[in-house]
Amino acid sequence: MHTLAVARAVHGIEPLVAAEIQRSGLGSVRALRHREVWFDTADPGPALLGLRTADDVLLAAAVVDGIGHDRTALRRLARAARELDAGSLSGRGPGVEVSASFVGRRNYTRFEIEDAVGAELARRTRLPYHSRAGGGVPPRGSVAWRVTIEGERALIALRASGTPLHRRPYKTGSIAGTLHPPLAAAMSQLGRLGEAGTVLDPCCGAGTTLIEACAFAPRARLLGLDHAPGVVATAAANAARAGRQSRLVWAVADGGRLPVAGASVDRVLVNPPWGRQVPPAGLLARDPGLLWREVRRVLADDGVVVALLHDLPQDPRGFEAVRRVAVSLSGRHPVLTVLRKRGRASRG
Repeated sequence: MHTLAVARAVHGIEPLVAAEIQRSGLGSVRALRHREVWFDTADPGPALLGLRTADDVLLAAAVVDGIGHDRTALRRLARAARELDAGSLSGRGPGVEVSASFVGRRNYTRFEIEDAVGAELARRTRLPYHSRAGGGVPPRGSVAWRVTIEGERALIALRASGTPLHRRPYKTGSIAGTLHPPLAAAMSQLGRLGEAGTVLDPCCGAGTTLIEACAFAPRARLLGLDHAPGVVATAAANAARAGRQSRLVWAVADGGRLPVAGASVDRVLVNPPWGRQVPPAGLLARDPGLLWREVRRVLADDGVVVALLHDLPQDPRGFEAVRRVAVSLSGRHPVLTVLRKRGRASRG
């Protein structure tokens, strides 16, 4: 028997999440929707929680069609929650919480959806419902449900884990501008790290990119550099909590003068700091372009760079893009860009 599961994702990387699901043998992809990958799985257990590119994993309890833009949709959703199969209901925890989202304009709010469904779930589970309306915060450990609507189809689903997957337990140390872990995992997937011998992040920050890369690069040497000693210490501490410290090498270095031999790196994963929460520092404060000159110097001729680029009108000098994946995150629209040295043939 198969269960319909739904992986929630950063908008734009849904195809990458689908590819990870299929590559990992977790299920058969049924559909890609806005921020969702629907797939059938024969094992709705802990293995699903190993998805690195997914923000969250849900187990579908009901798919409801005919959900329009008017307020009759609230009654249809409430009725669907009231008629859920008893096997999909969980009665553990201090209460029930519901989080709702929809695509497009509607004549009702997310809080009205949550309250309509939450009231019925509370009756069925005999647990108190904790509303988010008015700024309410459900108590930790509440049974977490989600309602998502796209077009006229709604999903009512139960979260497969106690907390969203994107909240990595290792990431207790953070810094300004730190990268969203599933997006870091998507960078690794784009970089085909299984083929790499050495992977470099010249602006490693809190270490998220390389910690996530460990799952995709079982044999690679991973090197993280940053100009700030405190930042490097944070990265090392996060890696230790993730159980990855033995796989990684951290060092203090200026991004404008990398202590790395020429043509010695197979993959570079980088989230350049400038133009956002963290300004360039060291030599890059005078000339941010130094980073790209250094990256080109250390990259092997057949090497690959995966960069999260913000507001760049063209490819970095000396490189050409072979793939671009536009994403939406926290109101911003950066582009995951796969780069090769200009003039080199791409491998598709």
